[in-house]
Amino acid sequence: MELQKLLSYTRRAVDDYGMIEDGDKIAVGVSGGKDSLTLLYALNHLQKFYPKKFELLAVTVNLSFDDFDLSPIQMLCRQLEIPYQIISTEIGKILLEERKEASPCSLCAKMRKGALNQAVKDLGCNKVAYAHHQDDVIETMFLSMIFEGRFYSFSPKTFLDQTELTVIRPLIYVSEANVKGFQNKYQLPVVKNPCPMDGTTKRQYAKELIRQINLDHPGAKVRLFHAIENGSIPGWQKIRNPK
Repeated sequence: MELQKLLSYTRRAVDDYGMIEDGDKIAVGVSGGKDSLTLLYALNHLQKFYPKKFELLAVTVNLSFDDFDLSPIQMLCRQLEIPYQIISTEIGKILLEERKEASPCSLCAKMRKGALNQAVKDLGCNKVAYAHHQDDVIETMFLSMIFEGRFYSFSPKTFLDQTELTVIRPLIYVSEANVKGFQNKYQLPVVKNPCPMDGTTKRQYAKELIRQINLDHPGAKVRLFHAIENGSIPGWQKIRNPK
């Protein structure tokens, strides 16, 4: 995927859901994976021409894995002239070594987001950008239906009462395939996830299920996303009419 296409998708999402206002200080949660690096790249370039001016910084929550080398991310942020903060935690050790959780992913995600949001707040930001793309939106909907019995997915923009932060998800129109294409074309310095649970989660199950459905019924993934857009889920009402 070309940068211009990425910026087109990103700006459309930002405009459709009013994600950015003048004076915003936005932190991008950077895991080191392809999704968060693509988001960082997109917002860095959007910042150069978007009519509403905003500050940008990058934040990584280190879960305490010894082989988590963030030097490539540090180098990228220097190249893009984006301030970068690494937040050290003991989350990985607590869950995997001390508590020996058999299924730690849900709790880990909550603790990681809690640490990220608190760090972002301490850094004076009013918004935090998560790198959820279109496939994540659809997978979350499937997980919600299968395991919770409701038609739901996270919204493009969410205000968190406890921290008074606004979460934005500017990649909701970008497919995972396009993210992979962007990563390969621009040689993003992806840092491998050192978590031993990587690739064994319920989300991976949903991903493979949706992939098979789309193979059997080409275009199903796009239609599933449109169902979410049109399904009266709270937070999915656009602030402008689609073109």
